[in-house]
Amino acid sequence: MRIIVIGGGITGLSAAHRLVELCSDKNLPLELSVLEGSDRLGGVIATRHSNGFLIEDGPDSFITNKPWAIELCRRLGLDSQIIHTNDENRRTYVVRRGKLVPLPDGFFMMAPSRFIPFLTSPLFSWRGKIRMLLDLFIPPTGQLDDESLASFVTRRLGREAFERVAQPMISGIYTADPEKLSLRATMPRFLEMEEQHGSLIRAMLKERKFEKQLNKAESGARYSLFVSLKNGMQTLIDALAARLPEGSVNLNHEVKSLKVAGRVWNVITRQGKALDADSVIITIPSYSAAKLVEGLNPSLAEDLSRIEYASSAVVNLTYKTGDISHSLDGFGFVVPMVEKRPLIACSFSSVKFAGRAPEGFALLRCFVGGAVQPEILELDDSKLVETSHRELVSLLGIKGQPVFATVHRYRKSMPQYYVGHLDLVARIDNKVNGHKGLVIAGNAYGGVGIADCVHSGERAAEAVLKAAC
Repeated sequence: MRIIVIGGGITGLSAAHRLVELCSDKNLPLELSVLEGSDRLGGVIATRHSNGFLIEDGPDSFITNKPWAIELCRRLGLDSQIIHTNDENRRTYVVRRGKLVPLPDGFFMMAPSRFIPFLTSPLFSWRGKIRMLLDLFIPPTGQLDDESLASFVTRRLGREAFERVAQPMISGIYTADPEKLSLRATMPRFLEMEEQHGSLIRAMLKERKFEKQLNKAESGARYSLFVSLKNGMQTLIDALAARLPEGSVNLNHEVKSLKVAGRVWNVITRQGKALDADSVIITIPSYSAAKLVEGLNPSLAEDLSRIEYASSAVVNLTYKTGDISHSLDGFGFVVPMVEKRPLIACSFSSVKFAGRAPEGFALLRCFVGGAVQPEILELDDSKLVETSHRELVSLLGIKGQPVFATVHRYRKSMPQYYVGHLDLVARIDNKVNGHKGLVIAGNAYGGVGIADCVHSGERAAEAVLKAAC
């Protein structure tokens, strides 16, 4: 079987590895080619080691309640590399009027599951708290149409809950504008809570009671769900690449055209390499995939082009702990748009995971840009560092200059799941299914996290083999 995987990010590598696994299990011959347009594998995942610091330019962790990434790590023999967040200081701060205020214990994303911490928290006004409690009495609408996340939170919990918590928490995950973000595509769990319990707060209380009975109750942002790898997320990329057949990976091979003649797919790279295959798995961003299929299916290309993307940057700054007035007794903070500050969020990396900074130093990761503040990315690297440092001086009471700083930009890397996204993806799937031997996967369709990307890639591999066998 001749199979080409276009794209060497986490989705493409997961697809390629799953192909190798399945063909080995079934004793099927496989001729595999992974075509990656850049000079490295991994896409947004990249780890660097410098002066005793472990710096993640991209994602620094993945969640375990979606099992695909952790199961992959175990199949790769990375069990000893898996590390959890530190047991202490599992809390998140929210900026309010220029100060860091802890998110109340038991507050998950947008709704409380404990009354006392919520009612005594200075994060919300009394008017905002009363409005949020009205969620207990507001009946579900029963509407079937998709709804924006902003509309849903405001309808159930009020504007203050949206502006102070939901918006910054969601923007921290999706770098998106919640006014446009689809609830069904991003946070379907909360819609299910409304439908099943009639109230988000009531659902959270029942869920907490159940978890408490199982001795699994945890407050805050449920950090026990997040894990990383001891030597960085690049470990996962390297392990996947090492399992692929020798010579199957082709770096600096951007695909120029994709055609099909009968049942044979023809792929030509901009470097002039031509390959034939029985099946092709496309894992590059949807706007790039649209260009490849334009001659094949203009309607499919148009739908793929409808998925918009946001750009962002990660600014890593390192400091002497003695220069930081704040106790850093949390895993980071998020910044509501109403605060009118240039940061989306900041992660206290050296607090969140062990081994990220030498003794006496702190590593802080600032996130800027996204759909809500794209103009920030027009600044050059030195200005991004200066801007991020200035914000940390104001919010954390930092006295000294950074020991060193790095900037990594991600242009059009985060797909935006706007209202109607699931219908759009269904149309794309239907049109792709009309082309035997073609599968499209990636973070543009069914989830943006690492676990989602692993799942998407592995499902693509399974679909290819199922259709061929």
